[in-house]
Amino acid sequence: MSARMAPAAAIALAAFLACAAVPGALPGTAPEADAQTPSPFDRKFGAVKYLDAYFGLPAAKMEVRPGDANVPFTVAVANVGAHDITGIRGQLSLPLALSAHDGSRAAVADAEDNANAGETFYLTFYVDVDETASIGEHPAAVRVDYSRVRESGTRNEFFEFAMDVTGDSVIDASARDAFITSLRENRVTIDVSNSGTAQVSGVEVTVSGAQDSTQSMSNLDNVVIRESSWDLGNIDPGGSGELGATIYVPGSLSGEVLRVPLDISYINAQGDTQSVTRVVDLYVRGLIDARIYDVRVADLAGNPTIVGDVINEGNEDALFGFVTIVPLEGSNLAGATLFIDEIETDSPVPFSAPVVFEGEARYGDHDIRIDVRFKDSTREETVISLEATVTISEPPAEEESPQGMYMLLLAAPAAAVAAVIVRRRRARRRASVQ
Repeated sequence: MSARMAPAAAIALAAFLACAAVPGALPGTAPEADAQTPSPFDRKFGAVKYLDAYFGLPAAKMEVRPGDANVPFTVAVANVGAHDITGIRGQLSLPLALSAHDGSRAAVADAEDNANAGETFYLTFYVDVDETASIGEHPAAVRVDYSRVRESGTRNEFFEFAMDVTGDSVIDASARDAFITSLRENRVTIDVSNSGTAQVSGVEVTVSGAQDSTQSMSNLDNVVIRESSWDLGNIDPGGSGELGATIYVPGSLSGEVLRVPLDISYINAQGDTQSVTRVVDLYVRGLIDARIYDVRVADLAGNPTIVGDVINEGNEDALFGFVTIVPLEGSNLAGATLFIDEIETDSPVPFSAPVVFEGEARYGDHDIRIDVRFKDSTREETVISLEATVTISEPPAEEESPQGMYMLLLAAPAAAVAAVIVRRRRARRRASVQ
């Protein structure tokens, strides 16, 4: 370098050093971000980033309630660096209401595989939830230790998050009245209940012909169900939603159990859509269609008698039948109860009760009510009634028979002779006294 160039080189070197001392002054460089306001897009060389933490396994979240033990808890982490990492281990620091399944305050988990650059890996810990734990979020933290491939030494990262004890949902379905009758339409009310500790939302119910591993095939053949789907919305813990269905059952199912499978879909506390099948069992009773007719007063062996018939036009015999005659206002007839036993189908059963008055006989029209009570095959009692007006006629006056008149004529002379003898005896007694 010549002597004339020395001052110019010195000036250029001084300018370069001045630019290096000022961040962002060099070509192709940018000023560093403020350390107090980190960018969410900042990626440190070789760093790992926290993605999510939830109860459940990597493939599926799960609900958890206080008192659950050995519950998996998964932390999802991404390798956002430019190098693959290995030897991944996590240490979960737990809140007071939770503990590691082995009883320690911190749970340890290893990643199953190495994590290539840009891949997500999962750390699954097994924890116990104390029965005193409240439903909601609990603060926790995890430490992730790892090593970069072809690099000695261990790096670590710390992440804080909330462990959400969601509570659990327990879905069931049952009919309020488990008995329906064949050969007629039945209005059935079904309760879909949530006996868990977490709310469910978006509850939808549909009738299904599906069969699962624990239930026998439904016998919905020839059964008519007018409604087939219902939207119940949200169901709170311990609450229920109701749905109504109109069901017609043929006579061939009398005495059997009708199995109605319901597909119930809902969104659980983790925000996942779940689907369960519940079977509602309904016992099908036979139809007893009984009615009373032809109530009147008949003369049986010279005595007025209230008679009538009961007919059963259903498909099941009525058991333990009783007929009760109840006098209504203005009638002084005495009530009566009769046992008529079974009321078979399509075969009239007659009944009769002699007319008995309470007090003086009153002839003419009397208002009465006929009650017929019976039981079905489930021993449930039913009472049917019919009000009627019966007419009781006054009996004809009694006439003396010829034989009676003859006996009276024979008895008259003897009575006269006896009277003369009595008078003579009384006269003699008076004379002896005098």
